[in-house]
Amino acid sequence: MALSGGQNNKGDIRIHESLDELRTDLADYVAELSEASVKEQGVLAIALSGGCLIGLMGQWTGLSKWYIFWADERVVAENHTDSNYKLAKDVLCLRHKEQLEKIQKKEAALLYAQPWHVPIIPSHVHSINDSVSAEEAADDYEFVIRQLVKSRVVKVSEISDCPKFDPVLLGLRPDGHVASLFPSHPALNESEEWVTFNTDSPKPPPERITFTLLVINSASNFAVVVTGESKAESVHLAIDDVRPDFPLIPQDWSNQQCGSWCGFWISWLPQNLKTSI
Repeated sequence: MALSGGQNNKGDIRIHESLDELRTDLADYVAELSEASVKEQGVLAIALSGGCLIGLMGQWTGLSKWYIFWADERVVAENHTDSNYKLAKDVLCLRHKEQLEKIQKKEAALLYAQPWHVPIIPSHVHSINDSVSAEEAADDYEFVIRQLVKSRVVKVSEISDCPKFDPVLLGLRPDGHVASLFPSHPALNESEEWVTFNTDSPKPPPERITFTLLVINSASNFAVVVTGESKAESVHLAIDDVRPDFPLIPQDWSNQQCGSWCGFWISWLPQNLKTSI
């Protein structure tokens, strides 16, 4: 069973006893946001990082109405093993294959009554331009988002005038970085652009694009998902506001521009953090 810190100045913190429990809760969280967004405007504009979050996509529903964006992406070819786009494509293709196999084994009418049988539309998964520099790729990606804001596929924040994704889903690395916003990196201070870049990532590959904090903090909802014990200390440092150079320190997590945020953790969090929430 999940231990929830409830809604407070730190957001909604959910601590789970197992990865399976976290997967189920996260899928329910995304499904609820998806249903509400599709009902309101016909689509869901979701942004996510790579890693474990892509692997969790196999459990999500209603993908035919989704537009998927990357909160960060490595500037590599689309078919490169480091590409978030490739990872997502592989996961979704595998999922569709598994669904077809189920249809062959069971009554098709029952399966087609389920919302998850319809695969995502490939053109709704927005990859970066991998034939240009990191700076140009960031500019191109921002241009694509601006066009979709104009066409009202992506909502806009009335407060920040930035795109209002719902949700933004982020992982957390041991050094405390989210998306490709690294501690003490100048990109943390970007105050105008929606998408920025770096060419000196401490984790290879070095060239990446990333949403800025302006965009992350403008989301209707965003979640930070932590699934590895190596990140426990980073969670503690960020939540307790003892590392001001962390990308998502509490004043950013509870930024007034953001509708609400949610943290999905595993039960190995430091005991002093558990008791504080």
